[in-house]
Amino acid sequence: MHRHILHNCQIHSALDPVLAAGQVGLLNGWGVFSTIKVIDGVLFAWERHWARMQRDAHKMRVPMEQDPREVRDWLLKLVEANQAWNSTLRVVVVRNAGGVFSADVGRPSDVIAFTADLRDWGSPVRLRYVANGRHAASEFAGVKILAWAANLTWLEAAHSEGYDEVVLLNERGEVAECTSANLFAAVGGEVWTPPLESGCLPGVTRDLLLHEIQVPGVTVRERTLLPADCESADEVFITSTTRDLLAVSEISGKAIADRGRTREKLGAAFREYTQAYTAGLARQGAGLPT
Repeated sequence: MHRHILHNCQIHSALDPVLAAGQVGLLNGWGVFSTIKVIDGVLFAWERHWARMQRDAHKMRVPMEQDPREVRDWLLKLVEANQAWNSTLRVVVVRNAGGVFSADVGRPSDVIAFTADLRDWGSPVRLRYVANGRHAASEFAGVKILAWAANLTWLEAAHSEGYDEVVLLNERGEVAECTSANLFAAVGGEVWTPPLESGCLPGVTRDLLLHEIQVPGVTVRERTLLPADCESADEVFITSTTRDLLAVSEISGKAIADRGRTREKLGAAFREYTQAYTAGLARQGAGLPT
């Protein structure tokens, strides 16, 4: 984490005591969040991230009354304060009251944000399966909330066994997602990713690949995936805001093929889209100068 954080409209040192123990969202994970890539001072796909947070906040009864234009300006001030022109930014909306153990802090919710250096994810990743990691039938399936301890525990356990991430299966044994990434399997020019009904999060990169990125000869669609579909695919890759498109080389000890160039083609098209988006907002003055 960088030196400065955002607390509502104010920039503070990360060491300043600006949070209260009685903020129920902090104690119970009652809040929503998103992770955004900052590219040359531009918040990439900001409108998509905020729209998803609003949907999730409505479902979780988290008050989210802030004007997205104001919040965006606050976040850009944080980027400037940290000189984090190319970084990862986490933005959180925390519910402040509810239940027994809460305190009146005078606001229904708080916006908190911080930045960190971009991470080089390096070579293809090794995954392992986790049974019943997602409950697709839950009314809260696919909601990105602060209660993240289970994901972190699975991830830490995977790291201790030499894996990079996990593939979370739902109660039907279908592939849902990773702890912080969506999963895709390619056979020839056909690319499939689990539908939201599998229990996965509607990732922003996932959404862009499904609806915005166009590559001749390549189709990207939703389809129920079983472990066997991944193990027999020509390519498997994961996507997230921080990873873009990252190849998978192994799942639970089984080698994953690398027989095509579909991920490479989609990755190139995704980079072109990212550059065009960033350049467009920079021309409009919607980003910060580097």
